[in-house]
Amino acid sequence: MAKLIKYLNKGVTEAGCDEAGRGCLAGPVFAAAVIMPESFDLPLLNDSKKLSKEVRYELREKIVATANSWAVACVDNKTIDKINILNASFQAMHKAIEKLDVEPGFLLIDGNRFKPYKSIPYSCIIKGDAKFCAIAAASILAKTYRDDFMRKIHKQFPEYDWVNNKGYPTVKHRKTISEKGITPYHRRSFRLQV
Repeated sequence: MAKLIKYLNKGVTEAGCDEAGRGCLAGPVFAAAVIMPESFDLPLLNDSKKLSKEVRYELREKIVATANSWAVACVDNKTIDKINILNASFQAMHKAIEKLDVEPGFLLIDGNRFKPYKSIPYSCIIKGDAKFCAIAAASILAKTYRDDFMRKIHKQFPEYDWVNNKGYPTVKHRKTISEKGITPYHRRSFRLQV
């Protein structure tokens, strides 16, 4: 496993930003922003998609305990339908950055596009969650907080199996939509049925 990079600009307060839930048919998109201290050491830290559920939650506790500042925010499915998923992802990231206790001097953004936040300089990094520590940390927070939300709403609509699919377009999820219709949490602007 390649070692993650601690920072892009040494001596600058960098926040890593990532989102979770862009490709889902239901639920909000979540984003996190994390400022890690230079001294931290989390050997298991990696892109959340490459980690088991148990390791993700174990790392979440450590990230929350050691980060200089961290924040999680979300944008609901109704807003996603109004402004589209890309803009909703940017909005969720902006909301997370806004909530940080420390204003970052630079933003490390996972992906290839971003809408500038205030006048803070930034760099978009493709697969950044597998390259930079702060983005990997943000990916873990965004993913676990979103999973928690989907587990909670699963109790209202258990037949959609959100506890397992987290709103992603699995065969079972699409089949249930075809048979039962949509819920208030579904994204109407998405192709919900095959």
